[in-house]
Amino acid sequence: MKVLVIILLLLCCVSPIKAVTVESCPMATGSLLQTEVKKTVTLTCKTDESIDPSNHELQWFRNGARVNLAEENRLSRSSLCVQSVTKEDNGVVFTCQLKGDASVNRSIEFYVHYPPDLNDTKEVFVEEKSAVVLSCDVRANPPVALVWKRDGEVLDLTTGSYVTTNNGITAELSIPKAERDVHQGTYICEVTSSKYGMASRTFTVTVEDRVLKFPLGPTLAGVVVVLCTIVLALISRRDKIIKCCKRN
Repeated sequence: MKVLVIILLLLCCVSPIKAVTVESCPMATGSLLQTEVKKTVTLTCKTDESIDPSNHELQWFRNGARVNLAEENRLSRSSLCVQSVTKEDNGVVFTCQLKGDASVNRSIEFYVHYPPDLNDTKEVFVEEKSAVVLSCDVRANPPVALVWKRDGEVLDLTTGSYVTTNNGITAELSIPKAERDVHQGTYICEVTSSKYGMASRTFTVTVEDRVLKFPLGPTLAGVVVVLCTIVLALISRRDKIIKCCKRN
C-alpha cells in the first residue's frame, strides 16, 4: 500500500512532456519531405495541450536562421509556405520550436528532386592544334549516369586524345590538341536519370585552319621607333636639307 502511494505521488510530481507537431503538404515520411522544383510546400506547426497557453509562441528556422513571421502566425499554430521550391532547397532543414523553450521543437528536411539542365545544341569552332572543352551541367537529384558520344557512337576515351572530368555538377570533355581528321564531328553528352529518363546536350565541333597570329603590339612598337628615328634624323640635318633645297 505504501509503495502504491509513493508511485502515485511521483506521477503527480512528473511534469507532462511538452511537444510541438509539424504537418506538411505534401506529407513527409518521418522527418523527410520529398518534393520537386517549382512545387509549393506548406508546413504547419502546432502546440499540444500540455503547453502553458501563456507560453505558446512558436518560431520557425531555416537551416538555423530565423524566419520572420506575422505576429498572428506565431501563437499555438504557425504555418510556413515555401512557394516554387528550387534546387537550393534540397537538404534544407526547417525547424519549428517553442519560443520559451528551444528544446521543444520539430524539424523537417527537404529532399528535392530535379532533372539536369540539358536538351540543347551548341556550335563550337576551334583552330587546329588548339584546345577545346565541351561542358555539360549534370547536377541532378537523383544523380544521373553519363556517357559521351561522337557521331552517334560511344566515344572511345582510351585513345589518349580526350580528357574527361565529372564532379557531379559539371561534366567536361577536353581535347588538348584538336585535329580535323580526328576530332571534327557531332558530340553528345547523354545522361540517364532513374526518375526523369534521358536528356542530352549536342555539340557540333568544327576544326578550322590555324590562323597565324599577327603580333600587333610588337609591330606597332617597331613602327613607332622607326618613325621617331626618321623624325630625329630630319631635325638633326634640317640645315643641310634647307641649303640643299635653296640650291635646287
